[in-house]
Amino acid sequence: MPLSIGAHESLERRAFVVAEAGVNHDGSEEQALKLVDSARLAGADAVKFQVFSADRLVSPGTPTAAYQRGAAQAADQGELLARLELDQDTYGRIAQHCRAIGIEFLATPFDPLDLEFLLTLDVPAIKIASTDLTNRPLVGAAFASGLPVLLSTGTAVGREIDRAVAWYRRAESSAPLVLLHCVSSYPTPPEEANLRAIETLGRRYGLPVGYSDHTTSAETGALALAAGARVIEKHLTLDRTLPGPDHATSLEPDALADYVARIRQAEAMMGSGRLCCAEIEKDVRRVGRRSIVAKCDIAAGQTLTSEVLTVKRPSGGIDPGRFDEVLCCQAVQDIPRDTPLTWQMLRSHPTDEQAGAATPRTARDSLPDCLLVPSTPTVVL
Repeated sequence: MPLSIGAHESLERRAFVVAEAGVNHDGSEEQALKLVDSARLAGADAVKFQVFSADRLVSPGTPTAAYQRGAAQAADQGELLARLELDQDTYGRIAQHCRAIGIEFLATPFDPLDLEFLLTLDVPAIKIASTDLTNRPLVGAAFASGLPVLLSTGTAVGREIDRAVAWYRRAESSAPLVLLHCVSSYPTPPEEANLRAIETLGRRYGLPVGYSDHTTSAETGALALAAGARVIEKHLTLDRTLPGPDHATSLEPDALADYVARIRQAEAMMGSGRLCCAEIEKDVRRVGRRSIVAKCDIAAGQTLTSEVLTVKRPSGGIDPGRFDEVLCCQAVQDIPRDTPLTWQMLRSHPTDEQAGAATPRTARDSLPDCLLVPSTPTVVL
């Protein structure tokens, strides 16, 4: 099905870039609004937050992950997350600000109640975190929402992704499911990004795919785009030196703008996929391609052989791909040395219809001048 999110359509041709503000607001509405503005200025299509209740999300005493301990300065996940909550009214104002400046508001819910709240804000899609790929109640509620679902696959094994996709198919949702390749390591070393998994996801499930990027490289988004990602998510912070679990592995506003620009440049470089002579190549084609040329003076009535023919630049005469067809034809006029041959100079050319053409076409030339690359490899004999 065609992939669109909110006002953004035809994502097969233009990737949907999400600036992941996450919890980098540090519990401050003012900081959250600055993140929205920064995402918009950087050229992102959406800015995404995380909506949760620490009490409903974690049990008391749940330890923090290794990457959270250094910057979080919290005894456990509950203490850490409680400092990073924003209330529903605040998220309502953030969503309103997003609409006012022209950027999509997205958020990751962490339980069905959070999801119900997001639906009241008219979000254009639902993002499910990698940690909830196996959360049947939440994932099922997302599929039942009727909205596109962005489902991250970090830490997953194959059977878990298979099962989540089976839930989606059984839900018979009319909205797309986008599988986001993700490596849940903060930061992800570039050599561990495994961008080939983007193509693997697309081929295995026949669904649109994307990439949730936890590297600190400016190039990774563009590379993910080239690998087939249609949705690309990248963490944004106002200051990487701020205390908090995600700041150090996020991009600051100027770096995010560069990141998005590289994605857009990659899109332009990917082109249409058509196999044809581009307009900018035609001058080189004209002077660089060759014609069949008289190697010596050829008299009228003489039968042409390889000894009297050669191939030279420029194009404009008979294409050298037709060399075998020219052999055994007779010259109907004198042809001086170095003259490019045309079919009008010859007798016994393939068909009368071709007599007026400089380079006549036969049945095997009937393929269109521009070919689209098929989705599966085709062997042409």
